Amino acid sequence: MSNSRRPADIARRSAQALKGRPRNVFRRETFALPREKAREKAREMFRRYPKAAYMTEIESWRELPGDCIEFTMRRLPSAD
Repeated sequence: MSNSRRPADIARRSAQALKGRPRNVFRRETFALPREKAREKAREMFRRYPKAAYMTEIESWRELPGDCIEFTMRRLPSAD
């Protein structure tokens, strides 16, 4: 095995190539809305950023007092 193909060398080159790149490329938006408005907003986001192209998902959600929902939508910044 040549020196440039040892696992340690490959790992080192890979680590150097990844330096400076953002570790998390997802965009997140958090909303706190009344239940029906929250549903509408989530549907709008899925229409605007389809799951197949943007990996859109509701990352987390919780119920707040007053029948409100707080949720975080996560998606890729572009469909490239």
